[in-house]
Amino acid sequence: MQKLMIAVLAGTLLASCNSKTEGKKFEVSGSILNSSAKMVYLEKISAAAMQPVLEDSAAIGKDGKFALKANPDESVVFNLRLDQSMYPVASVINDKDKVKLTIQLSKENNQFAEKYEVEGSPASQQMKDFMYSFNNDLQQIFGVVKQMDSLQKINAPDSLVFPLMTRQRELAGKIKGFTLDALNKVSDPALAMFELGYYQSTANGSGFGLEPLSNEKVNELVAAAAKKFPGHRAVADIKKGLEEDARQAMEASWIGKEAPDFTLPDVNGNQVKLSSFRGKYVLVDFWASWCGPCRGENPNLVKAYEKFKGKNFTILGVSLDRPGQKGEWLKAIKDDKLAWTQVSDLQYWNSAVVGLYHFDGIPFNVLVDPQGKVVGEGLRGSGLESKLAEVLK
Repeated sequence: MQKLMIAVLAGTLLASCNSKTEGKKFEVSGSILNSSAKMVYLEKISAAAMQPVLEDSAAIGKDGKFALKANPDESVVFNLRLDQSMYPVASVINDKDKVKLTIQLSKENNQFAEKYEVEGSPASQQMKDFMYSFNNDLQQIFGVVKQMDSLQKINAPDSLVFPLMTRQRELAGKIKGFTLDALNKVSDPALAMFELGYYQSTANGSGFGLEPLSNEKVNELVAAAAKKFPGHRAVADIKKGLEEDARQAMEASWIGKEAPDFTLPDVNGNQVKLSSFRGKYVLVDFWASWCGPCRGENPNLVKAYEKFKGKNFTILGVSLDRPGQKGEWLKAIKDDKLAWTQVSDLQYWNSAVVGLYHFDGIPFNVLVDPQGKVVGEGLRGSGLESKLAEVLK
């Protein structure tokens, strides 16, 4: 699954079942306004290569005009990049043979597009519309998070913070629903994979409270794309890779196995053993104060804890905070209102629990039953509440 996440996250998963695109010329032309750049580059973002592949380059005329060509054998996302800039100024999909762009660069920083217009490519227009709508709601979440941070710094009462948390969850839910709706309606697989990647990369890396799609949901969406657009090599390969990842993940899963025991000091230096929680369902939550996605997930843990703590359930927080940074760990516990037991040896990724549970990223968790066996892992967002409701009945 990690291979899909890395590829999709960068918006690199491409696709098209339309055999009519194979072997055909693709041309991108147009004009760039407010530009001091000398050259424009057309880069193909291939699922196989993971890195942009240069397809063509052209000098930008004095009037801002340019023309670029490629000969893709399948539909794919192309980025347009100026001079030595790391970031694209526009992106297109070769659902049609020709697409025309009018790119208006920012006057403050003429390496970034203030806006761009698309002609001749429905998929490219839909991709642009998706990004603009998505980012508009994400900007609203950024504003809400900024307000929450300011209030928490002055220890504002919960009555002021909680409405903002609710608003953040509403906006996050809106973005997720918007993305799933777009994926259901999409008619171009390159666009479908781009949208999937755009959401997953933001959810996994932003810390804004977006709930990443589950592995099962990603598998379902890719399988649907493979069925809808049969014969496309990239989608077929991605589906095959996901199936292999799922098989390996099943073999490596802790579910059904006994949770390895460990002993770590709590915030007061007292030694706490995982096995001391026998008789209860316990969510062993691996996190750290420096981990943005972990902090973004903490409100979901607080909500689940408050809902189920009276039903033979608790949480054991296991932090991977750095040596000498106990203060940051304690502050995060206080700021995020984590009312359950917290332990850490403050050894960062050298903590013994990392090798014991074989995880390579956080947040990560396992749900252990009263007999000490793992009955769930990697539970996040609404998935955690659903699993708890299932096992606690």
